[in-house]
Amino acid sequence: MNAHSSPESVTIVGAGVVGIACAHYLAEAGLDVTVIDRGSIAAECSHSNCGYICPSHALPLTEPGAFSVALKSVFNPRSPFRVKPQFNPALWKWMLQFAKRCTHQKMLAAGKPLQAILEASMSEYHSLMERLKLDCEWKEEGLLYVLQTERGMESFAKTDRLVSEEFGIPATRIDGNNLPKFDPGLKEGLAGAFLYPNDTSVRPDKLNSQWASHLKERGVRFVENCELKSVRKEAGQIVAVETNQGDFTSDHFVFAMGAWSTKWESALQCSVPVQPGKGYSVTIEKPDHSPSHPILFPEHKVGVSPFDDGLRFGSMMEFAGYDTSIPKHRIQQLRDSARPYLVASVDGPAQSQWYGWRPMTWDSLPIIGSLPELKNGMLATGHNMLGLSLAPATGRLVAEMVTGRTTHLDPTPYSPSRFE
Repeated sequence: MNAHSSPESVTIVGAGVVGIACAHYLAEAGLDVTVIDRGSIAAECSHSNCGYICPSHALPLTEPGAFSVALKSVFNPRSPFRVKPQFNPALWKWMLQFAKRCTHQKMLAAGKPLQAILEASMSEYHSLMERLKLDCEWKEEGLLYVLQTERGMESFAKTDRLVSEEFGIPATRIDGNNLPKFDPGLKEGLAGAFLYPNDTSVRPDKLNSQWASHLKERGVRFVENCELKSVRKEAGQIVAVETNQGDFTSDHFVFAMGAWSTKWESALQCSVPVQPGKGYSVTIEKPDHSPSHPILFPEHKVGVSPFDDGLRFGSMMEFAGYDTSIPKHRIQQLRDSARPYLVASVDGPAQSQWYGWRPMTWDSLPIIGSLPELKNGMLATGHNMLGLSLAPATGRLVAEMVTGRTTHLDPTPYSPSRFE
C-alpha cells in the first residue's frame, strides 16, 4: 500500500466483542473496515456475561473426568453442565473428540497456548484502557474463588497448586474466618477462598458500546440487522458476501460469527467444529451488602459480578442446540446457587435475564487464522467461555496475519487447519 493508493478494505461478519476487537486492530493497521451483524452490536453472547477478564483460566475444560460429568448430565436437567438428550450427530462427534482430550497430559498441552493468548490479551487490555479511556467499569480487583466446604477447599487447593506449578499463575489463599473482613458481602462460616490478583473485570455491555463508539468515530462502519445469506467465491478467494442489505465486496473477509460459525462450514470450505454452549445470567438491582469483588463459587458453578448499579449471577453450560428459551428454573438456580455465600438478598427484582450461546471447540482453543481454501478469508471464532478475555489478542493476531506482519503470538495452535 503506498501513500497515493486507496487503503485495502475488510468486511468483518459478526459484531460481538471479537468482531469489535478485529475491527479495532485492522483499522489501526490502516484498513478500511466494515462490520456487519445479523442483529445489533454485541447483543448476543458478548452482552450479559459476567465480565471476567481472567488469565487465571489457563486450564482448559478438557480436564480428566469432564466427559463422564457430561454423560451423567444427560439424566439430570438441573446439572450446571448439561448435555440435553438429542439426535445430533455433529454434537456427538464433538463430544467424542472432547473425550479424547480429557487426559492430564493433553489438558496441560492445550493449556500452554491458551495461557499465551490469555496473557497477551490482558496486556492489550491494559494498553487499550490507558489509551482509549473506555468508561466500562474496569476494575482491577482480581477474581475471587470462594469455597463453601472444607472438602471444596481441599479440592480447589489441588487445582491452584497445579495452575501455580505448571503455569506460574499466583493466587493468595484466604482462610474462611478472614473472608468477611476481606469482602463484607460474604457470609461467615465459609471454608475459604483463593484470590487471583491479576484478573480484572468490566461491565461487558458498556465495554462493547464504548469500544464500538470509539471505532465509529475513527471511521469504522457498523451495519446492523444485516444477515449473511451466502459467500460468493471465484478462483480460490472470496469476492463478496451477500446479505439481506445487499452485497459487500472487500479485499479481505473476517468471519467472527461465534456459535453460528459451524453453519457456514460448507460455504467457507473449512471444518469449523463449534457447538453452542448455552449460558444464562440474571442481573438484579444492586442490593444492600453487595459483594465488592467479582466472585466464582466453584462448588455451585456460578459467578457473581457486582456492577455500579446491579448484581449479576451467571453460569451454566448447556449443550441444547440453538435453544432460545430462558427456563424459570435455570434463573432460580442461579439465584439459589449464590444464596449460601452472600449476605445480600439474591431475590431482588430482575433488571434483565439473558442467555448466550458460547462457541465451544473440542480442544478448548479458539479458531484464529486463514481459511485453508480461500486465501483472503479469516476465521476468528471458537473462543469457548473466554471471548471477552481473548478478544484483544485475537483482533491483533488477525490484523497481523491480514497485513503480513510478524505475529505477536505463534498462531499455529489456533489455526483452522488443525481440524483438516
